Amino acid sequence: MSVITYMKPSLIILAAGMGSRYGGLKQIDPVGANNETIIDYSVYDAMRAGFGKIVFIIRRDIEKEFKECIGKKFERIVPVEYVFQEINLSSQNFKASPQRKKPWGTGHAILCALGTIKEPFGVINGDDFYGKNSFQLLGKYLQTVQDLNSTNYVMVGFILKNTLSEFGYVSRGICKADKDSFLQEIVEYTQIEKKNGEIKYNDKSGESHNFQGDEITSMNMWGFTPGIFEYLGKQFDEFLQKSGSDNKAEFFLPSVVDNLIHHNLVKVKVLLSTDRWYGMTYPEDKQSVTKAMQDYVKQGTYPKALWKNS
Repeated sequence: MSVITYMKPSLIILAAGMGSRYGGLKQIDPVGANNETIIDYSVYDAMRAGFGKIVFIIRRDIEKEFKECIGKKFERIVPVEYVFQEINLSSQNFKASPQRKKPWGTGHAILCALGTIKEPFGVINGDDFYGKNSFQLLGKYLQTVQDLNSTNYVMVGFILKNTLSEFGYVSRGICKADKDSFLQEIVEYTQIEKKNGEIKYNDKSGESHNFQGDEITSMNMWGFTPGIFEYLGKQFDEFLQKSGSDNKAEFFLPSVVDNLIHHNLVKVKVLLSTDRWYGMTYPEDKQSVTKAMQDYVKQGTYPKALWKNS
């Protein structure tokens, strides 16, 4: 009788963002009782969900501060690697304009990890809190993957009303899934706000509409096999040909996945999480995130000091 062994998946944490609306590096801003950051909670949840390696995508200009405040504490308890997302590492045949200041977006960030990732892997944003159960869903799925070139991917979806800020508008990718919970499309909506107990957004003409609140939204929590890198490379080259001269254009991961689905190249299973998502889009969000972490500690979801016994 043969025994099937499963690989421990890796986790890519996207931490190269600029934090323009927040006004600083959200990645290193503490929210826990012992100066834990959101990344601390994500790594803690990932390790108990079966992930075996952490890969941080960062920028060169924050390398020293990031490693000192974040990376160093993990290096003694889990394998850690760093990948640098740089503007001029976009393509061998393309050089960005000197006016380009922002990284090329989340799709390019994942592509930068080519050669570093050789196992099934998850992807999350470094400044987003996803919750224990969300990592359990993702980890359990990835640990059953045997074919490293499989085109069956996964997305952990969240309920829209569980993802909003109390302090301003947000952008969300609203998802449509079929009866078997396979993703059919993602539509990006901007300027979604909670107003007087309602969830509103404006269409392209400026007209206001309502969401019900129970819509499934993507919060950039994905699971892939290394086969995704070939698709990312092809689409990024096409993106540069079309939009490379636009200094504000970004190559977004959800757009890549949406394109692959529409061309019937991949299937993406939607795993619905009922966890409350927390993020720090605005400086005012920090207070609510800190309060949530205190509540989780009281409930026993996390120890008061995450790494005290590590």
